[in-house]
Amino acid sequence: MVLVSGGGLWAKDSGLFRDRYCWDAWQQDSGARFLGDEALGKSGSERAAVESGTPGGDGRTATCTLTVTSSVPDDDSTEPIRFEDRVTLSYGPVPEAPDERYAWIERYFSGTASALPDDLDGLVAGDRAMLVLPESCDVKGRPSAVTLWAESWGDGHLGKRQTPLTIGTLPDVGRMLLGAAEAGMRKAGCAPEEPLRMTSPMTRVAERSDSARNPVCRIPGVTLDLGSTSRYEQQVGVVDDRLQTCSVVWPRRGGPAEPAAQFVMAATPRTAAVFAGLPEGEEHGLLRASCDDRDAVFYGRIDSGVSSSEKADRRVVARFAESAGRRIGCAPTTRNRSGSQSQEAAR
Repeated sequence: MVLVSGGGLWAKDSGLFRDRYCWDAWQQDSGARFLGDEALGKSGSERAAVESGTPGGDGRTATCTLTVTSSVPDDDSTEPIRFEDRVTLSYGPVPEAPDERYAWIERYFSGTASALPDDLDGLVAGDRAMLVLPESCDVKGRPSAVTLWAESWGDGHLGKRQTPLTIGTLPDVGRMLLGAAEAGMRKAGCAPEEPLRMTSPMTRVAERSDSARNPVCRIPGVTLDLGSTSRYEQQVGVVDDRLQTCSVVWPRRGGPAEPAAQFVMAATPRTAAVFAGLPEGEEHGLLRASCDDRDAVFYGRIDSGVSSSEKADRRVVARFAESAGRRIGCAPTTRNRSGSQSQEAAR
C-alpha cells in the first residue's frame, strides 16, 4: 500500500494527472495564476476549456476559451453573484478588413503592454498578449499571430458588470503566449526548427497610466484637444528602436476604458507586416519609411472626442511620424499642400 500510494503521489506531482488545456498548450499549475489553485479560490469554482477549430493554414482563426466559473452569496439578493473569468486564446492571420484590423491593433498594441525580450515580435500585459509568428506561418500574404485576451464578468442584483482580470505576472503570461504559439504552429505545420524561447528576464516597460497632457505621451508635436477638465488618461508603452506605443483612454466605472487615441511605430519586418494592406497616407493615419534597408511604419488613430478637425489630425499623425522617425533615424517623407516634399527621409 505504501508503494502504491507513493507511486500515485509521484505521478500526480510529475504532472501525469494534471489537466491540459487548449490544444495541450497549457497545463494545470504550470505558472500563471489563472492556471493554478488561486484562480479556484471562490466557492464552487470550476475551470474548463472550449476549443473552436484547430490551428491550420486555411486562413480561419482557431480559438480556445479557458473559463473559471464561481459564485458567492449576495447580501442584497437571494440569488448568489455569479462570476465568469475567461482567457481567450486565438491563433490565425490578422484580420483582413481594415476596420477589424484597426480594432485588433488597438487592442494588442496598447500602451499598457510591455515588449517581449529576445527580439520576439510581441507584447505582453497582465490582461492581454500578442505574438506575430514567423513568415512561414503567413496566410495569403497576411501574418499570423497568437493572442490572449482576459476578461471577468460578475452577474448579480446590479446586473452584469465587467471588471479587470489579471492572468498572471508578465513573465508567466509571456510563457503562456509562447506555449500557445508552439502548440499552434505545430498543429498548423509551420513551426520553425528552433522553438521560440524567452531566455532574458521579462521586465515591465509600460508606465502606469496618468492624466493625459500635451504633448501626449511626451511625443514632441503630438497635441490633442483634451479639454480643460479632461479625465483622459495616457499610457506610455514601449519606446525603443523596434517599437513605440502610446494610448489615450477615457476611464469608465464598471467597464473597460474607452479608447480615444493611439500611436504606434513599428520598425521590425514582422511587426510592420501587421499594417500591410491598410490604406496609407496622413488622411488614413498610416505612413511608411525605408532607410538603409530598414522599413518602419507609423500609425495614428484619433477619436472624434479628442480631435479638433481632420486637418489637425493629419498634422498630428505627420508630427508623430517625424518625431518617432527622427528618434530611430528613419523618418518618413511628408508632403505639404502643394505636393512638394516637406521633409526628406532621415538617414
